[in-house]
Amino acid sequence: MTGLYRPEPGDLWFRKEMLSDPDTMSYNDAWGGTVPFPEEDWTEWYDHWVLSSGGKRYYRYVTDGEGSFVGEIAYHYDPDRGIHLADVIIHAPERGKGYGGQALDMLCSAAREAGIKFLYDDIAIDNPAVKMFLGHGFTEEYRTDEIIMLRKDL
Repeated sequence: MTGLYRPEPGDLWFRKEMLSDPDTMSYNDAWGGTVPFPEEDWTEWYDHWVLSSGGKRYYRYVTDGEGSFVGEIAYHYDPDRGIHLADVIIHAPERGKGYGGQALDMLCSAAREAGIKFLYDDIAIDNPAVKMFLGHGFTEEYRTDEIIMLRKDL
């Protein structure tokens, strides 16, 4: 059974590992692929995303049935667009095991419990995760040459 875990600062090694893995970050190739996450940035990032989220951000690790980290989920408020954007990343070695869909459902539940009415994600046009989002109640709002904007009414 998939679970959620609020990481401690020392657990951010897993986020760094995922963001630096080309296979995990292949969905992000259109925007540069892997993402640096140096340890000297962890304290500020943790404070912003976990400790001082102010209801505008949510961040959790996804765990497998034994408590091992398999991915992350998050949402944040984008003030420029006035929407909450979803984020689901499953570590490449753990993909294809059903964690992504379960994680997306848990993210939607957390957003709903926080009073959020709609959750969005702008996914690269060639990202296979679009099928997962559509299969979990998201609908296509629009598309461009680069992205598909998906939305779920919570």
